[in-house]
Amino acid sequence: MDSTTQAQAGPALSKETLREVIPIDPGKGKRVGGKNWKVEKKAFRIKSLGTGSSWKQKQEQRLRDQDARARLKELQDEKEAAKKAHIDRIKEKREKKAEQERYERLATVMHAKRVERLKRREKRNKLLKER
Repeated sequence: MDSTTQAQAGPALSKETLREVIPIDPGKGKRVGGKNWKVEKKAFRIKSLGTGSSWKQKQEQRLRDQDARARLKELQDEKEAAKKAHIDRIKEKREKKAEQERYERLATVMHAKRVERLKRREKRNKLLKER
């Protein structure tokens, strides 16, 4: 870099001017790396900033979550009960239909027996009339 580019970039800050601007904590002592003009940075922890949630807030959140879970379970149970009722209705309907078909088959068999019985009776009566 020559003198013209330095002038365009602005005046460079020397270590002395930085020491004046950034005070060094005397309690810390000298830095190991010797770069006392560097700004000391601390670990970035959200909790140390005090923006973390307090115990009371956590308890309230837990209660809200518990209520939400209870409500969700209630809705699921309701839905399950409705589904079960629907299935039961279908089963009952099928059972009634099967019972009806069974009675119809039974009726046809019983009707055939009755018809046969009537034929025999008629035959008997006919034979009796012919005597």
